[in-house]
Amino acid sequence: MTFFRPSPESSHPEALHEAVMDSVSSVRDSIPEQYHTHFDTLRQEIIDFTKAHGIPRESLGKPDLLREATKKLSTPDLERLALLLERFEYLLKNGEPKKEDHTEALEYTEKYYHLKEQYDSQVELLEQVGILKEGALLGIDGKKYPIPTLEQIASRLFERHEELSTKHDQGFTKLLLVPFGMSLDVLQEVLKQFLLDYKKKNPDFDLDTDNPLYTSEEYQGADDGDFPKLVYYPQSFDKKNHQGKTKIQILEKQEDNQDFFPGWTIHLLQPSNQGTQDTKTPQGFAFIPRKGQGISEGDFIPRLPLQAGKTEEEYLSILKDAKEDKGSPYHHESSLTPEDWIMAFMLHLEETGRPLDNAYNHVFTESVSYLAGAFFRSSILVPYAYWSHDFRKILLNTHAPHSRNWNTGLRSSVIV
Repeated sequence: MTFFRPSPESSHPEALHEAVMDSVSSVRDSIPEQYHTHFDTLRQEIIDFTKAHGIPRESLGKPDLLREATKKLSTPDLERLALLLERFEYLLKNGEPKKEDHTEALEYTEKYYHLKEQYDSQVELLEQVGILKEGALLGIDGKKYPIPTLEQIASRLFERHEELSTKHDQGFTKLLLVPFGMSLDVLQEVLKQFLLDYKKKNPDFDLDTDNPLYTSEEYQGADDGDFPKLVYYPQSFDKKNHQGKTKIQILEKQEDNQDFFPGWTIHLLQPSNQGTQDTKTPQGFAFIPRKGQGISEGDFIPRLPLQAGKTEEEYLSILKDAKEDKGSPYHHESSLTPEDWIMAFMLHLEETGRPLDNAYNHVFTESVSYLAGAFFRSSILVPYAYWSHDFRKILLNTHAPHSRNWNTGLRSSVIV
């Protein structure tokens, strides 16, 4: 008895080989400019796949070598490679993506997330502030990382729709595209310029134009160097046993793993207009409620927001325990990083006209945001961020992980 094994071979191996290996610019220039990012992304997916599975790239132009190189692949891996090559070849031949590949996923995500409007507006913002150039960001490692396409994000959400159905029911519908791979120093400069430009367009916005962003010394060069001060996604706030990774280590892992978008993190958060009738499209980000002010969301597994007043260690413990507990209302959730918060702040201000985490606005409903998705391992401190109403600026500072503040909490997200 024999089983069908899909073939990853191309009917035009020479063109495919040229597009992946050598004359990339000439092949890329032969298709319409609006599909250059799609070209870059598909090409990089093929390169990443061949690297991860030990397939010589030169075999893509030689059917016999490719057949030999892929004969030990599992059927799912063969199907994945065959689909990538089919989509890439279609793009080269027809000058546009193969639309039917993502029809169902796009329809699903449009219905449940209004994904296209969210995606397009964030790409526009990324281009406007200079992060996205020719469809890619420049990473801290000197590499260019194309932005994930709408189709890729839609496909990921559609593939995970069953496991994320509870999070959707709890209101995690707000998209956030984060250029994680870029230097944090550079991203802070982008934030400063964004604030100054926003002030020019909105003269009533009360901003300290001489110093719109305060950062403590810890942030300077925090993610750079052979032994950077900042690590990401720690499992504890211990100097030696934090189990976090440096930015470079994460970028290297992303390149070798099909479950990541290299150079980027894609989040779902709760929007500020959740539960209102003002618009169907999620706008801004829900604030972190003070203790006793949170409102439960969700019918399947009701979720009370993570309210202010706990220590970073307590919040980290809640999310860590929830990873293995499918019945937890916080299952699938992660803490934010400084990069996440910076992008969320810019997007929130653009969409709502209000600064995010305006903790001292005399109304006492919003909170300072712990950023427990990162950890300064040398000083044993955790980042936090907020908008200072009195000082008219953003403050990025640090805090001891065991200290408790009644006006400080944690915003979590679902990483797609």
